[in-house]
Amino acid sequence: MEKRIERIKEALHEARYKLTPQREVTVRVLLENESSHLSAEDVFMKVKDKYPEIGLATVYRTLELLNELNVLDKVNFGDGVSRYDLRKEGAQHFHHHLICIHCGSVEEIEEDLLTDVEKIVTRDFEFDIIDHRLTFHGVCKLCKGKEGNTDA
Repeated sequence: MEKRIERIKEALHEARYKLTPQREVTVRVLLENESSHLSAEDVFMKVKDKYPEIGLATVYRTLELLNELNVLDKVNFGDGVSRYDLRKEGAQHFHHHLICIHCGSVEEIEEDLLTDVEKIVTRDFEFDIIDHRLTFHGVCKLCKGKEGNTDA
C-alpha cells in the first residue's frame, strides 16, 4: 500500500498538488476498500472514522482531484450514485464491469476486451481514443443458479 501511496503522491506533485493529511487518509480508505466501489458518502464515512474533523466537501474535492489526475475513475452503475474506483497500476484503460440486475453485485474484468474495437474505431472513424468503459448488465451465475432463474 505504501508504494501506491508514494506513486499517488508523485502524481499529485507533478500536477502541483500536495498529499495533505486529508488526501492521504482518503487515498488509504480507497486502497483499503479497493474492490468495494464506494460512493463519496461511503468514502466520507470511512474517512471520518479515521480523521473525525474532515468535512464532506473536502472528501468530494479530493475525489474529484484524484479523478482529474486519473488516479481513480468515477463510475455509475445505473443506480444514480457515483462511485469511485482506483485505477489499476499500469492499466492503460479503465477496467470493465459485470452488473447483476437481480442482486446488484459488481464483478470486475481486468482484461482489456476492446483492443480490436479500438483499432477499428481509430481507423474507420479517424478518432483518437483516450479511454473506454464497458459495462455489462445481466444476471450473475449465483442468481441464475437460484431457482433456475435464467432471465432478467
